[in-house]
Amino acid sequence: MKGFILSFRSEFYKSRKTLGFWAAIILPLFISTLLFVGFYLKAEKLTGTPPIMLWLQFAGAILGVMGSLLLPMFIIFIAYSVNSIEHKADTWKSQFSLPISRWAVYGAKYTYAVFLVFLTLALFVLFTIGFGNLLSIVKPELRFDDYHMEKELAQIYFKLFLSSLGILSIQFLLSLLWADFLKPMGIGFVCTITGVILASKNWEYCYLFPYSHPMQAITTMMHRGEGVQKGIQIDVFTKDVFVSMAVAIVVFIAGYFIVQKKSVK
Repeated sequence: MKGFILSFRSEFYKSRKTLGFWAAIILPLFISTLLFVGFYLKAEKLTGTPPIMLWLQFAGAILGVMGSLLLPMFIIFIAYSVNSIEHKADTWKSQFSLPISRWAVYGAKYTYAVFLVFLTLALFVLFTIGFGNLLSIVKPELRFDDYHMEKELAQIYFKLFLSSLGILSIQFLLSLLWADFLKPMGIGFVCTITGVILASKNWEYCYLFPYSHPMQAITTMMHRGEGVQKGIQIDVFTKDVFVSMAVAIVVFIAGYFIVQKKSVK
């Protein structure tokens, strides 16, 4: 456990000045700020809209983009950026020659990638709630403060996080196997487009394809009750989420054995 903690801490110090680390923070801030400005400028047109619909429009504008292309492409970039440091410096051999188990080094790298994705989605929740409530202060006529959906937003983004783990594991493994960016990026991009198409066409077996999971996580959210006034209920643990977690575990374990066998000569 001590070796894992040391390796995880090492990943943080190595990446804290890289684009991958700061993208995890800047991306949610940038998109949320743009959306805040858009709603601020359109406040007159939105006056009179029920608060629950305002929140759905405000949060949905981000979620629609995140679930289709932005989140999968961000994951592809994060998976590569975590491993690119060792590839560029050619330090894989020195990493595994340390008096720390290879499992700890590999596990810490993967966990750090998971942490960056979790951090990004958690910041989306905080910024969405924060900017929504800020709009109720600077534009009181929008009445964002008359409805609260903090719990629902946390559930939605937690589901997105779980649905992204399968993609992350696959891309993490690809970025371990190939030092260049184009191969894992190219495969990830093609798979993402395929996943979007399958999910948008509602193919009955698209839940088996990990790259369709983020979009499916958004499109399968159900409004229950006779109307939105009764609230929104999120079904977090759907079959696509279970498949995503299963893929993540299998690929993570397989990746360790591949690294154990091939990464260090």
